[in-house]
Amino acid sequence: MTDSATSLHHRVVIAGGGTAGIPVAAALLKADPSLDVAVIEPSRDHYYQPGWTLVGGGDMRAEATRCAEADVMPAKAHWIRDTVAGFDPDANRVDLASGAAVTYDFLVVALGLQLDWGAIDGLKQTLGRNGVTSNYRFDLAPYTHELAQSLKDGDRALFTQPAMPIKCAGAPQKALYLTAATLRKRDVKAEVAFYNQGGAMFGVPAYARELDKVIAGYGATPYFKHSLIAVDGDRREATFDTDDGHVTRGFEMLHVVPPQSAPDVIKHSSLAGDAGWVSVDKNRLTHSRYDNVFALGDCTDTPNAKTMAAIRRQFPVVVAGLRRALGENVSPADDYDGYGACPLTVAHGKVLLAEFRYGGEVVSSFPLDPRKVRRIHWPLKAQFFPWLYWHVMLKGRDWHWPRPKPRPDLSA
Repeated sequence: MTDSATSLHHRVVIAGGGTAGIPVAAALLKADPSLDVAVIEPSRDHYYQPGWTLVGGGDMRAEATRCAEADVMPAKAHWIRDTVAGFDPDANRVDLASGAAVTYDFLVVALGLQLDWGAIDGLKQTLGRNGVTSNYRFDLAPYTHELAQSLKDGDRALFTQPAMPIKCAGAPQKALYLTAATLRKRDVKAEVAFYNQGGAMFGVPAYARELDKVIAGYGATPYFKHSLIAVDGDRREATFDTDDGHVTRGFEMLHVVPPQSAPDVIKHSSLAGDAGWVSVDKNRLTHSRYDNVFALGDCTDTPNAKTMAAIRRQFPVVVAGLRRALGENVSPADDYDGYGACPLTVAHGKVLLAEFRYGGEVVSSFPLDPRKVRRIHWPLKAQFFPWLYWHVMLKGRDWHWPRPKPRPDLSA
């Protein structure tokens, strides 16, 4: 159902109909089909964004990652096809770009994050041409594979990673690995380099040590404490800020991951904490100041990896908390423990399945050493996880098995 009135009130309003918002709406309406739930979402299309890494590697079709938003919107939800223009939680109101206002009894904020393409000088003008690409956009991921197929001996392929937090922290190096694997298959000896603003390949040491070996195995060079600040597409040059000043590198291929931040509409609201993200209790996902506000996904200040796997663990916590707040007699869900997962595609057909939770504690869903690259995890990334997203998670169903177990022997 689509609402377009200039002033509306709903029992529960969900700001955002993406990876985080749709499961919450679906689960609430599955539990109580009569509940008045509205979802504010302007998009006509819905994307399975974790698939874009595979699109960039030539291992998935771009269209397989997209469907109509109408096809994932719960039938009994009130779909408000508009953009959030402001939050006034003191008045229990969300302002919309159309000039309308929506009031609520309970609010769920699930707006994701924003990609700050304009923060890198010259980047927006050259994206999609001159060898400049990014798997962080649906329309550009196929260009990543096209470039990998066109590189020649001696060409230079650069891959960048900005300051944290970003969505899917492993995605920048996944693009490198699949490109390097394509070059190896083509027997092309190009120069491959990874320019990372951080100081290690990964935030969890146990996995970082293994990924050091992976990148070395491709003969690629990592450069740490390098932050991309400018791109000259016509000259095919990238400029980085380092502790020793600016350095410029030429390229034939440049895969860019832009800086990322909370959406401006959150930054400029009283929902935001000091860093601009929605301020929530990291375990219960309730707002730190407003009792009738919940938030989940990439827009919050929870100190976990911003991944689909994190949202899969978060949305049941939000739904249980909301139902109890609505007066339903339901048991509380387990607190969110910071779980995240990153299936690192280190080659075509090979995955390092990194799982972890708050504090960088290594956990594992399987009785295997999680640090090892395995072929058996490729079908999870390429087939099972997309199916889980479209047919389980977006339907509001909580996937209980397998529950990851701590691996204290690996967490140091």
